[in-house]
Amino acid sequence: MGKLNKLALASAVAMFASGGAWAQEHVFKLHHFLGAGAPAQTQMLEPWARAVEENSGGQVKIEIYPSMTLGGRPPELINQARDGVVDLIWTVNGYTPGLFPRTEVMELPNVFINDPVSANLALFDMYEEHLAPEYQGVEPMFLHVHAGQGIHTVDKEVRSPADMAGMKLRIPTRTGAWLIEALGAQPVSMPVPDLPQALSKKVVDGALIPWEIIPALKIQDQTEYQIEGFDKARFGTTTFQVSMNSARWEGLPDDIKQAFRDASDREWVAEVGRIWREIDEQGIKVATDAGNNHVTLTEEETAAFQTAMEPVVQRWIDDVSGQGLDGAALVETARGLIADNTE
Repeated sequence: MGKLNKLALASAVAMFASGGAWAQEHVFKLHHFLGAGAPAQTQMLEPWARAVEENSGGQVKIEIYPSMTLGGRPPELINQARDGVVDLIWTVNGYTPGLFPRTEVMELPNVFINDPVSANLALFDMYEEHLAPEYQGVEPMFLHVHAGQGIHTVDKEVRSPADMAGMKLRIPTRTGAWLIEALGAQPVSMPVPDLPQALSKKVVDGALIPWEIIPALKIQDQTEYQIEGFDKARFGTTTFQVSMNSARWEGLPDDIKQAFRDASDREWVAEVGRIWREIDEQGIKVATDAGNNHVTLTEEETAAFQTAMEPVVQRWIDDVSGQGLDGAALVETARGLIADNTE
């Protein structure tokens, strides 16, 4: 190698090591469990990533890896982020039961009713004071819920808790399992990508999931009924997080941190709620267009479900109180902030 080439190489190495102009791009790998065509990616994760990139003036690049293409199974995502295997993850909190007990409050039936916008804003407002201690090893970019669990059944119309006796339903979280038990059915826990096979093999009689996942997993081909309460009332919800490895976060310059914060503010989490409401409407249309029955319960029928589900709230309060948390205060705070943020 000629002397000039050696000098050029040495200069390049020195500039890269010192954070010079050639090393300005910060590349992040974002790993998640749904397919590349799922609305969660195309309508939420991709716009968020582009916003961060634009805020950074082109210094940030976020590469999205769907369908667990970097390895592992969905319940492993949180540890992949904590261990630095990946930089960023989008995951369901409930895939690791009991790891995020404070945040579970937003999943509870009769706490979350029907509005992902107000619930997302409540999560945003609760984070620093009430939720932050359980996110060790990661830095949440934002937390959110979906539009709420609907009841999907293979071939049975459900209009009362009594109709659910003896049924087996897939659930996403431990609070969902408690809800199903309160309604007299048997919960079966599994990540949502496993659901189509479970339905086709009659492992379950249905599922507790939102409408938005219907087209991504072709649930309309496996079920006949989609059931929700009056005024879009749902049966609890699921919390999600987009989080970064904490060591990676702490190593970022302040301007890059600000690029992420600005893309993940209150306005954004409210927009995420609206996105999930819209993609939920798209999902139920796919089902009804396929000939499925969209059942909306009457006010009286909805009230019967809410009465049957209320013990789940007390069960959660008792459980987390045994861990030294004030569950009753968290429920009161969550309900108050949802009310304050209702449009």
